[in-house]
Amino acid sequence: MRLMVVGTSGAGKSTFASEFAKRSGCAHIELDAINWQPGWRDLQTHDPEEFKRRTAEAAAMEAWVCDGNYTIVRPYVLPRATHLVWLDYSRPVIMRRVIWRSISRAISRRELYNGNREEARQWLGKDHPIRWAWDTFHRRRAEYEALLATPHCAHLKVFRLGRPWEASEAMALLTGTGFAKTGTRFAKRQPKSPESSA
Repeated sequence: MRLMVVGTSGAGKSTFASEFAKRSGCAHIELDAINWQPGWRDLQTHDPEEFKRRTAEAAAMEAWVCDGNYTIVRPYVLPRATHLVWLDYSRPVIMRRVIWRSISRAISRRELYNGNREEARQWLGKDHPIRWAWDTFHRRRAEYEALLATPHCAHLKVFRLGRPWEASEAMALLTGTGFAKTGTRFAKRQPKSPESSA
């Protein structure tokens, strides 16, 4: 299985992907960790070809889970993916999560990527996840709705999660490591498998 995890900033992509990797034993490709270099220098802007190269190299592995929304490297991940989880939560849920995450990171001073740490003074920047999550919420949702309707995604088994509690259900179904309830709204929203639609 090669699983893409997507969703707006703060949705919990890395948390979901990390847990999936732990349960399944596959590699975890965190696109933020590839992109962000020391001093918050991003490859996407400063060396896009290197960003593409590193992503393509990682996506060539046999099994993985990849989280991130970078359009520039999507052509190297999407065709290789077999499954996609979209954390499509409401804006209030997203904002609560992204604000709490930023506060927690600023207090703990936990290292994020390649020596970078979050600082409270960054919160007012237009590219900070709090501002970014608010400003791009509707655009991001529309983009993924349009993308998933294209032939490029026809090969994927898609799990579109509208509520946080559905994540545990999806995790159980995808990894077989937990009990997935039957008859739930989440279960009914699952796409048919290629075999059942043949």
